[in-house]
Amino acid sequence: MGTVVLAILTDIEGTTSSISFVKDVLFPYARRALPAFVAAHGGQPQVRALLDAVAAETGAADDQAIVAALQDWIDQDRKHTALKALQGLIWEAGYREGEFTAHMYPDAVQALQRWYAEGLALYVYSSGSVAAQKLLFGHCEAGDLTPLFSGWFDTEVGGKRERTSYARIVERIGVAAGEILFLSDVVAELDAARQAGLQTVLVDRVEDYPQPRSAQETNGHRRVTSFDQIVPAA
Repeated sequence: MGTVVLAILTDIEGTTSSISFVKDVLFPYARRALPAFVAAHGGQPQVRALLDAVAAETGAADDQAIVAALQDWIDQDRKHTALKALQGLIWEAGYREGEFTAHMYPDAVQALQRWYAEGLALYVYSSGSVAAQKLLFGHCEAGDLTPLFSGWFDTEVGGKRERTSYARIVERIGVAAGEILFLSDVVAELDAARQAGLQTVLVDRVEDYPQPRSAQETNGHRRVTSFDQIVPAA
């Protein structure tokens, strides 16, 4: 793969975990729980600040309108920082109360554990909030995997399809861009990471992408169907 890898940066949805878990379990749960959550916690400073940010952007006049706007954003799978933060707070209650356990592909679990044992620094970059990321890895079928990771990144550093986001992540990790390997199921994200100098691998799982991406569709990124096929130092 070229330069030696010192750090691995991974996406979640479609990479370590199934798209269906997020789409069919987490999103519907947050959508259903939003009205009661806002009614119960809307007065708390952290929650209020997020709701006010939504109101400022949408012109919503009250909490009912804010909730409706947020539910529309969930339906659109909008990558909005306030929405992601609120979803994270709602999912925390769901995990705590045993409403669901996060899906994690076994090959991803095994590889992450192996890479950690080998001394590689592991990081997560997802459009979901850092809080939501930690909840997912902390309440997955394999147990609590959060101790494996050295850091977490969300859209606070920028959009996942923007080169500058990866440049900021490189700066925060503190190693050369070429020594970081980014794993994702989204070619446009990998394109942005490559532009910032990172090594890249396209994770093209048959469970999430029944129609394999062709050589042209991979846009030059190495394609794998499982973490078992990734050898960071190769």
